[in-house]
Order: sequence, then C-alpha cells, then structure tokens
Amino acid sequence: MIVRLAACFAIAAWLAIVPPTPVASPAATMSLHLFVTEAAAQKHCPKDEVVWLNTSSGVYHEKGMRWYGNTKHGAYVCRKEADAAGDRDTRNGQ
Repeated sequence: MIVRLAACFAIAAWLAIVPPTPVASPAATMSLHLFVTEAAAQKHCPKDEVVWLNTSSGVYHEKGMRWYGNTKHGAYVCRKEADAAGDRDTRNGQ
C-alpha cells in the first residue's frame, strides 16, 4: 500500500514538472474560411463542395438538406477545410 502511494506521488510530481507536449492539430495549422454567401465560398474553393457549417455544433450540411443555410449560427465553408478543422457531416441526413 505504501509503495503504491509513493509511486502515485512520484508520478504526480513528474507530471507537474514535465508538462505534456502539445500535438498540432489540423485546425491549428489551417484556418477555416467562413463565407456569408454560397457563391463566395465556391469562388474560394472551386474544386471542392460547399457546405453549410453550423458554427455552434461543428456539424455541416450539404446542399439540398433541411438545415443547409438555415441554422441560427452558421456559414458556408469548403468541405475539405471543414474536415481538416475537425468538423463533421450530419449523422441524420438533415
């Protein structure tokens, strides 16, 4: 019991001295461009699909879906940029 307790204190002390090394995420290395209009987004990424990103949830919707351009907080973005930033496609097809 005492050995385990001493090991826990040793690990805690080591973690306090050596902070974890941050890993660069794609979102940190790439900025997500938000657009007010679909045309502006398409001009920015002519070879990519434009999607509507709900900026509150990080979920995006494709053209023709119920929430495309219709969420309270959102913007048009390029799909590849949204994926690289850690956003995801809707799971319910709306």
